[in-house]
Amino acid sequence: MKSGELRETVINKTEEHVTEAALQETNVKLVPAGALLLAMYGATVGRLGILGVEATTNQAVCHIIPDPKAAAVRFLFYALCNQVPNLIARGVGGAQPNISQGIVRDLMLALPPLAEQRRIAEVLDQAELLRTKRRAALSQLDTLTQAIFVHLYGDPVLNLKGLPTATLSEVCKRVTDGTHQPPKWALDGIPFLFISNIVDGQIDFQTHKFISDQTHQELTRRCPIETGDVLYTTVGSYGNAAVVTTTRKFAFQRHIAHIKPDIARIDSFFLAAMIQSPGVRRQVDKVARGVAQKTVNLSALKDLVIFCPPLTVQHEFTRRVAAVEDLKSAHRVSLTELDALFASLQHRAFRGEL
Repeated sequence: MKSGELRETVINKTEEHVTEAALQETNVKLVPAGALLLAMYGATVGRLGILGVEATTNQAVCHIIPDPKAAAVRFLFYALCNQVPNLIARGVGGAQPNISQGIVRDLMLALPPLAEQRRIAEVLDQAELLRTKRRAALSQLDTLTQAIFVHLYGDPVLNLKGLPTATLSEVCKRVTDGTHQPPKWALDGIPFLFISNIVDGQIDFQTHKFISDQTHQELTRRCPIETGDVLYTTVGSYGNAAVVTTTRKFAFQRHIAHIKPDIARIDSFFLAAMIQSPGVRRQVDKVARGVAQKTVNLSALKDLVIFCPPLTVQHEFTRRVAAVEDLKSAHRVSLTELDALFASLQHRAFRGEL
């Protein structure tokens, strides 16, 4: 289990596995089902999940095993979710705070009797179930977009339909990344984004990090962020893409690739779907380097083989998925409303008002 996999409340599967032989030869700890998992650093710092199966974790994940005589698992999960801002504030580091195990151990929580814990958890579970269903619907729509792409084009390496291909660098004006050094932070202002802000093909501007307009100008002087650009995560949870569709000012870390398509050759939305397609993903998986935090470097990204059919063909794909995007937008609005409802219930629950 890696910190980037803490996406849902209950985690039942992992992207990678270890063998029984490896467990016997090393000191890797098996974490029991029912343990709480907390991402301690990196772009996903503060994410929480409940382990649904026995597993191992990497060093970026803290596991917490509740005492069933003192705390109900799901109550403790929601209580910790409510404390994430406090945990991050007490962590060390700049753009990506490091939450130590000592900070977690020393965290004070109000624990009502077990029966009351279970009642509160059941109320929050109902709200969370609605959010989970909405996220699942969004995920299914993402799958539909990819299914349309595969049906129309297939794999660019196998290229069974004989379509024109090119490397990413050949159809882009520039492939670079975000700032490599932590900028000078401001209390508010222009949002500074991390890989966790690239979600479901969209740019999420919710962040706790901001920069001044002057700092923004310095960071983006050489490569301005413009509508039609494509952002692509390259570290840890790599492979997520989003098209810039806003003129809103923002900046981002080096773990996000900044791709400027040549619009005379490639459509931005076609490109974003292409680099997330199964055929390109297989290429990316082969060139990703590292263990705990796999990384796709820019030179490997530039060499990816992609389809480059006539723009009329690309625009046909974009037209087909526009209807899917409309549905996704409606689901996102509903999810935002459910998130607000959940936050209100959670706030009331831990003030003793639920």
